[in-house]
Amino acid sequence: MSTWLITGCSTGLGRALAEAVLQSGHNAVVTARDTSKIADFADAYPDTALAQPLDVTDRSQVEAAVREAEGRFGRVDVLVNNAGYGYRAAVEEAEEADVEQLFATNFFGAVAMTKAVLPGMRARRSGAIVNVSSMGARICPPGSGYYAATKAALEGLSGSLQKELQPLGITVTIVEPGAFRTDFAGRSLTQSATTIADYADTAGKRRKENATVHGTQPGDPAKGARAIIAAVESPAPPKLLLLGEDALTAVTGVLDAARAEIEQWSKLTVSTGYDPVTL
Repeated sequence: MSTWLITGCSTGLGRALAEAVLQSGHNAVVTARDTSKIADFADAYPDTALAQPLDVTDRSQVEAAVREAEGRFGRVDVLVNNAGYGYRAAVEEAEEADVEQLFATNFFGAVAMTKAVLPGMRARRSGAIVNVSSMGARICPPGSGYYAATKAALEGLSGSLQKELQPLGITVTIVEPGAFRTDFAGRSLTQSATTIADYADTAGKRRKENATVHGTQPGDPAKGARAIIAAVESPAPPKLLLLGEDALTAVTGVLDAARAEIEQWSKLTVSTGYDPVTL
């Protein structure tokens, strides 16, 4: 039995993961800003579930969540940084305060959680960190530049963290989901108040009033949750786990296109070296 601490459990993938972890017989520290939305976990699993209030932008709540987890179960074996939300706007349209809040939640919140659990994991020389990103970090759709930037930042941090923690017996897995049938495109999606007509055919098509995918996404959160558990419990957890056929198709397409363009411009790339000095 291991202990999982999962952020953002009120809806979507986080809620599905908490349910799957508890059904598997593990302990779960289930967190959300509004604990009324997760109280049912503690009622259904009184011995193995702990419902904790947690706003990942509040450092005191971050520290309290980890402290309570360790006090109840003795340790945190797996941290899942899932809390986050979407934001749509053309780069020029976005309000600065909106972007700061987005980074505070999607990126710096995950950083704070990670730093809070690492002392215990380092002491035991074991543990797993799962950072939930998005295929958006790679495909960078118009209108999602700032959201993609938060996830790209999380992935860059995760890459370095993997190398720092591997010698200490701690794994780091980036999860890139495709479109899952969650509330991400509904309640969990925000957008700029400002609109600029010149972006109507690019970023404008992704604004909430033009969205048509909510409730029809191809991914099943319950299956995604089981996939995450299988990856964490494997002998060698992956550094990157894509979830969904749409993610696989989109991400491999981006990677193939990037490689082709790199090769196309390779002569110009290597032309920048110093020429040998001849006397």
